[in-house]
Amino acid sequence: MKQPETPRTTPRRWTAVIGPAVILLAGIPLGVAWWLLAPSGLNLLSGNPELASGMNTTGWLPRDLVLAGLLLLAGCLTGVLISGKDGPTVRNIVVAVLCGGVGSVIAWRVGILAAGWWGTAEDASANPSIAFSLRAYPVLLVWPAATALSVFVVNIVSLMRRPAEIAD
Repeated sequence: MKQPETPRTTPRRWTAVIGPAVILLAGIPLGVAWWLLAPSGLNLLSGNPELASGMNTTGWLPRDLVLAGLLLLAGCLTGVLISGKDGPTVRNIVVAVLCGGVGSVIAWRVGILAAGWWGTAEDASANPSIAFSLRAYPVLLVWPAATALSVFVVNIVSLMRRPAEIAD
């Protein structure tokens, strides 16, 4: 006799572990992308040879802004993905925001590591910012802030789409 099939559902603890792990691990490709795109890294975004060296101080702000843009994209994507159809729980939001903060630090450190491995050696004795680095540390708050803001926006939009309940 054939057993009735039960619907397969993902256990809650797997989603509680896999979601944060994916957010944290996303910092690795973001860090490599930062080094690839930013001035004084591989500089693929601007391609301006004057910004290729860390000696040019006009490349320091764009270097930080490239990381900020990547973290903003990751934060918005994280917020939209955790919002889901039924909306996130408070626990999911807090975990996503915390993991976004740690993911930002991972991206920053991986970018610096990539610069050390694959970049050209710069003499940073005059100023530590000559080497591939982050000057504006508040940039690391962009991912968690964008996650919280995008969850807020997605939930507001979903509330506006619901039909109004008529009270009798």
